[in-house]
Amino acid sequence: MRRGLVRWGRFGFWALCGCLLVLGASSLQVVAHVSSDEKDALATVATDDGAKKEKKTLEVAFVTNQIANFWNIAKAGCEDAEAELSDDQYDVVVRVKFPDPATVTRQKQDVEDLLASGVQAIAISPISADDQVPLLNAWARKVPLLTHDSDSPKSDRLVYIGMDNYAAGRLAGEMVKKALPKGGKVALFIGRLEQDNSKLRRQGVIDVLMGVDELGENFSPVDEVISNDMYEIVGTYLDQGSSDVALRKAEDALSAYSDLAAMVGLFEYNPPEIIKAVEKRRKLKQIAIIGFDENDATLTGIREGYVAGTVVQNPYEYGFQSVRVLTEILKGNKDVIPKSKYIDIPPRAVTKENLDEYWDELRSLMAR
Repeated sequence: MRRGLVRWGRFGFWALCGCLLVLGASSLQVVAHVSSDEKDALATVATDDGAKKEKKTLEVAFVTNQIANFWNIAKAGCEDAEAELSDDQYDVVVRVKFPDPATVTRQKQDVEDLLASGVQAIAISPISADDQVPLLNAWARKVPLLTHDSDSPKSDRLVYIGMDNYAAGRLAGEMVKKALPKGGKVALFIGRLEQDNSKLRRQGVIDVLMGVDELGENFSPVDEVISNDMYEIVGTYLDQGSSDVALRKAEDALSAYSDLAAMVGLFEYNPPEIIKAVEKRRKLKQIAIIGFDENDATLTGIREGYVAGTVVQNPYEYGFQSVRVLTEILKGNKDVIPKSKYIDIPPRAVTKENLDEYWDELRSLMAR
């Protein structure tokens, strides 16, 4: 069973990363296993002793914040949960939705379509944590709703499933310090700052470099240079989830600062675009590159020595745990929600020191 192979620490290690990286956008479709006129039906099944009993369908949705290879891994977790949690009493059906384009408007349309089709519970990674609060609250009044990957703490969501993004940002900040022990100019790259996870990751990096020990009440300004006697954060470059824009932003930073010392990509697709821009300037191994997530180009860069490290999440578990929690809620088990309303799936740092171990795990999974 795939689930038994995808755990590390508390939840283990996610799987199928390498295989899923080859999936094209055409494979990013809604996962549906029953027709519209079947979803609310009760199927009659035979037990071993020949008796008849009713089998109920529990249909849940897993909604991402954009298209990325990262989300294919989460989709695998959803599919494994669907298989593992279905039994002789319940058919668990998961519908995975990737908003394209990655906008609040599109995400809203996708969720409304899912609700209209009869979905009974929703797990969502909000694109705009604050702006979507009224929408999230409206949906939460209709069906059980939780957030994953990126939270909307002001909303009425039942629970947030994911990592501490501020702590993850601090891990990336520590990698910058290790790569630049004497300091230098640093540029940050990320999709958008409306997302809760984006703001927290960015602030984690900044606070480590500025010598701040804990998250304050306010986030650092985006339109100002942030500096101390060692590090100068020259800017935060936003690309709105577009790899093409991410590449242009990386090139812009390199043009603006000939003495740039480090570039930090805080979304999965950012480090590969940074690598392209730096390689074009023939500055690989001259500029420290720090990444997020497990893109193959990022891991290759760590092996070759031109990427200092990356902070990896566990998207498989985001998918599996989201489906598990929603399924339990639909069965009437509300004890599955902790008092903290937070299920922690911690990140980990991957550097050259532990890359071989990390890749051995990947290879063993890919060889199944």
